[in-house]
Amino acid sequence: MAFSDYRTALVTGASSGIGAATVRCLSAEGLEVHAAGRDAGRLKALAAETGCRVHEVDLRDLDALTALAKSAEFDILINNAGQSRRGDIREMTSEDVDTLIDVNLRAVLHLTRLVVPDMVSRDRGHIVNISSIAGHYAFGGGNTVYHATKAGIHSLSQQLRVDLYGTRVRVTEVSPARVETEVFGRLLGDLAEAKRRFFDDYDALQPEDIANSIAFAVGSPARMNVAFMEVLPTQQVVGGLNFAQKKAAT
Repeated sequence: MAFSDYRTALVTGASSGIGAATVRCLSAEGLEVHAAGRDAGRLKALAAETGCRVHEVDLRDLDALTALAKSAEFDILINNAGQSRRGDIREMTSEDVDTLIDVNLRAVLHLTRLVVPDMVSRDRGHIVNISSIAGHYAFGGGNTVYHATKAGIHSLSQQLRVDLYGTRVRVTEVSPARVETEVFGRLLGDLAEAKRRFFDDYDALQPEDIANSIAFAVGSPARMNVAFMEVLPTQQVVGGLNFAQKKAAT
């Protein structure tokens, strides 16, 4: 299925970063793109730039999600929105847990279940889930709940392909490593400090890299489903073997 087979796309988390880059990329392909996010000012600017249709929405609001899903017949759904927090499970509050599950996983499940039936009835569609290497690897410095929700997105993507067997609705999971977005700045509460610490001395991925990865999957021939893409900076690797020393006897 080339882009010409699709007419409409919905992108969540479109106010900035990967979401905004994806809106630009899909709009350039001639699609009617619906951009969902929380920052009304940025969405307005994105609409002026790309001609996209904007939806200011809180993904934790099921009524809002339902209305969003009914706002058009979507051929493409890009589940991109996500949040994280600092700290491991010992530092998580109940609000941290609930918010990350609601935004990173619950909203994805609801939007998918709301949009997929129409795709199946038209026998045409593409679901793209943005996960993270945090959903596949355990590493220090990561947030426990974030890792768990992204692992859920990975499992969802795999099961969706089983659920949609026999249809021409495709499912792609894109799993990025470090991308230069505002997420680190939000975690630290200081965008400049995050840039200095995580990006100035590193050749990180750019949001456009992930948008182009999405475009490759969506624009592939109908016979081809790009099921999983793990996208890393050339200079970043996953894994690593840590071994804590024995504690001295007291």
